[in-house]
Amino acid sequence: MAYPTVSAPYGFKPINRFDGIPYAGATQLYPVTSGQAVYYGQVVQFVNGGTISPVADIHGTISAVGVCVGVQYVNSLGQTVQAQYAPSTGVSSVYAYVVNDPAAEFKVAVVNSSGVVTPVAGTLLNSNVLGYTGTGSATTGDINSGIQGSTAAVGATYLFRVTGLVPDTVDPTTGYYSEVIVKFNGTWHQQLNTLGTATS
Repeated sequence: MAYPTVSAPYGFKPINRFDGIPYAGATQLYPVTSGQAVYYGQVVQFVNGGTISPVADIHGTISAVGVCVGVQYVNSLGQTVQAQYAPSTGVSSVYAYVVNDPAAEFKVAVVNSSGVVTPVAGTLLNSNVLGYTGTGSATTGDINSGIQGSTAAVGATYLFRVTGLVPDTVDPTTGYYSEVIVKFNGTWHQQLNTLGTATS
């Protein structure tokens, strides 16, 4: 039997909680910084002024509040729209639905530094990893971000912790995995960071 092929990264998909409680779809609605496009599956962070913005580089040492799983905005006709993503122009009053639970786990593809799916060994489990930021698609409304398996390290202050492997995508020949489960790592989640975010 052939194992499922993961042809490209697809962003971060919420699936569960780290403590074993099933993910119930809970989100928070946050205003998006003006002029920022935001996509489904994209990692976002609080910025000055109390709004959120997409994290410009999830490969760096940064913090985040969660993952966008949909948006609401007012279009040029004055209509309120619920959508997969919001463009950077031509819309107003943009809000993002964000999975901000620090215990949330996300399924994500493993890629190299160019965003190509690159399976890794199961020894990646419980390592800290950096992300691949990717780009958003106006066609699908998704971001093509992932995590970079080659950055796996123990003790590194990286944004993501690998908490599980996706057995459906293990290659029976190599034993390598194309998808893993991750969570935000400790106080790199902004709502666990005791310093807070400036309001202006």
